[in-house]
Amino acid sequence: MSDGSDSLNLDAVALFALPNVVLLPRAVLPLHIFEFRYQIMTADALQSGKLVAMALLKPGWEKDYYGRPAIEPVVCVGQIRSWEQLPDGKYNFLLQGIARATIEKEHTDRPYRYASLARLRETKVFEIDLGRERDRLRELFASPPLNQLPVAGQFLQFLAGPLATADVADLVAFHFIDQVSLKQSFLADGDVGARVRRIVAALEANRPFTAMLQKDDSAKWN
Repeated sequence: MSDGSDSLNLDAVALFALPNVVLLPRAVLPLHIFEFRYQIMTADALQSGKLVAMALLKPGWEKDYYGRPAIEPVVCVGQIRSWEQLPDGKYNFLLQGIARATIEKEHTDRPYRYASLARLRETKVFEIDLGRERDRLRELFASPPLNQLPVAGQFLQFLAGPLATADVADLVAFHFIDQVSLKQSFLADGDVGARVRRIVAALEANRPFTAMLQKDDSAKWN
């Protein structure tokens, strides 16, 4: 992404761990913050770089939710794009994924979880090498059942414009792939070409599900 993410300071990034949410770069996630520890986390983030990393809780998290249950080692660093604080101290904000990262060291001196992160190493890929995958995505969104969805036109615009195929694929995975473990595997895959091909294949396999999506889809796009 050409959004300044290459110069991110990842020395101390808040970790927001959930059991069923995987954020991916460019996708926008609406969040409602009600636990007191996460209210503190949000206030701290807003005063610094507005960074919060979404982490996926590993199975068995229920036994230690209010402690430090195990999380997946690859996270998505997000940046708060807009927010509001409610009268009772809770927050609503929109978090946009901007980078894949790995946890190097988790720290324990704050009421919420945070860690030193490192950018996930990703292979270089040229757009010309993803031409077949981009064409296939265009075909899928121009054909039933995907073309019946309100967002199909926006994805076709993405594919007709300058947005990199890998970025489009991340948006596809975030919005159309339902299996959380599969989404996490896309987040953790540093082989960009292979990742894009896997996402296209997953979208093809997921087409019967997409036909049942409601037409009043309220997803937020960027």
